[in-house]
Amino acid sequence: MNTFETEKRSFINRLIFIASTCTLLFFIFSLHSCEKELDIQTDFPFQLEVLPVPKSIGKGETVTIRCSIKTEGYYEGLKYKIRYFQFDGTGKLIVLNKTLKPNDPFSLPDREFIVYYISESIVTQSFDIWVTDNKGNEQKLSFQFNAKDK
Repeated sequence: MNTFETEKRSFINRLIFIASTCTLLFFIFSLHSCEKELDIQTDFPFQLEVLPVPKSIGKGETVTIRCSIKTEGYYEGLKYKIRYFQFDGTGKLIVLNKTLKPNDPFSLPDREFIVYYISESIVTQSFDIWVTDNKGNEQKLSFQFNAKDK
């Protein structure tokens, strides 16, 4: 064998060694960068949509408030709760045949729900409804009903 063929084989052997080393390193680094868990989004901010409601109410009258929670995505584990705070007048809020107490959270089974407000006074009435999810997102709806003239 001449010197040229020996150098050629030596060069090819080095080339094979370098290529296999690079392939092995690439494989090791690509496995190292992989995470075992998938990144699944479970936090979806939401908006509350409400159909129009009357501007005035009399004592003993009921206003129907149709609400809908709108999100860009949905995660099966999301849970929503509603609570309210009344700061003018007196009345009661009813959701799914349950009378809510101020600032007492109540679980909503669906993203569309109906709230009934029953007036118990003859003055202007104001209250806020808060809807929160179990990921910390929160939205507020404010309502004000003027007293009806008799």
